[in-house]
Amino acid sequence: MTTRNKKTFATRVSAPTAARVLALSALALSLAACTTVFESDKVDYKGSKKAAPLDVPPDLTQLQKDNRYAVPDGSGVATASGMQAAAGTQAAPAAGVPAGVATIGPVSTDAVRVERAGDQRWLVVKQTPEQLWPKLREFWNDAGLPVETESQATGVMETEWVENRSKIPQDFLRNTIGKVFDKAYSTGERDKFRTRLERLPDGSTEIYISHRGAEEVLTGAQKETTVWTVRPNDPTLEAQFLGRLVARLTGATAPEQVQAAQAKVDNAAPAPQRAKLAGNAVEVDEGFDRAWRRVGLALDRVGFTVEDRDRVQGVYFVRYVDPEATGKDGFFSKLFSFGSDDKAKEAQRYRVLVKANEAGSASTVTVQDNEGKADTSPTAGKILSLLNDELK
Repeated sequence: MTTRNKKTFATRVSAPTAARVLALSALALSLAACTTVFESDKVDYKGSKKAAPLDVPPDLTQLQKDNRYAVPDGSGVATASGMQAAAGTQAAPAAGVPAGVATIGPVSTDAVRVERAGDQRWLVVKQTPEQLWPKLREFWNDAGLPVETESQATGVMETEWVENRSKIPQDFLRNTIGKVFDKAYSTGERDKFRTRLERLPDGSTEIYISHRGAEEVLTGAQKETTVWTVRPNDPTLEAQFLGRLVARLTGATAPEQVQAAQAKVDNAAPAPQRAKLAGNAVEVDEGFDRAWRRVGLALDRVGFTVEDRDRVQGVYFVRYVDPEATGKDGFFSKLFSFGSDDKAKEAQRYRVLVKANEAGSASTVTVQDNEGKADTSPTAGKILSLLNDELK
């Protein structure tokens, strides 16, 4: 929780400056009897700088920092423990990653396909994860969302928390003095994005983008303090960046080409509902491969911390804080902790198991405790409910 005063223009500058600002404000308002305040529908993160640690809180736990995307050897297993063990026994590049893998140029529009299930969308690109990884890092940096963490074990990269500056009202006063006191304006919202890559048997790659949001809310009897709380993930923002990524991967630069790339994402036909909650499991009307990847995206969107995964066994190792068990304020203070290891340790560890049926045409998702035993507790039920909402 922060202890700043209300987010007003005057409180973000010194007292002498505040007086001058108020004078300028009065002059500007006298020049314009009425002003129309509106918000742009554009996305602009380039004008925002990296926030201070206490201004934009980090996640419950941080992803592992790494500059490589490592893939498993022929076994199909990608686990953090396995990668760390391999790194400690050999100095050569990680298994499956050829030294000096070169990226290639833009792909054709036919080489990028958009798939959709409900409000989830993802790309299928006819390039390998090794070719796409540096392109994705460059894509986020160019969008004004620097990559903060990368995980070679889970195939995930995550951006910093950044403010969308296009949401700041562009009124007469803002345009008159905003260039001088630009940092005095804030939306009180921050966004970050997580990108997950999954390798397909034919060498193609599925790319998932999930959004996470936070907003600063006034609290206290006099609304004198602020606290960061979770905002729901925004499928519209996810679709916008998927559209931009399609344009980037295909080399689209002309306005009509960029619009066509976005339309390709927006107009993707949704698949029928494929999941339902049945007792202590979520039944998914999809084979293991698809169910496994969609569960991974669902965990990202809900905000779980995926510490490890074992695809052969169909297990995601996750952390979760039950909001009702800790209280609402306690939940958010742990989700947006300020680097406290004690708070991070309070999150409980669970295993999310994805298992195909005998025919291989459907799958079930269940929750286990940290020891691998079936968990039928109320908290496990909440986890399944959250996943079911995302997998429908």
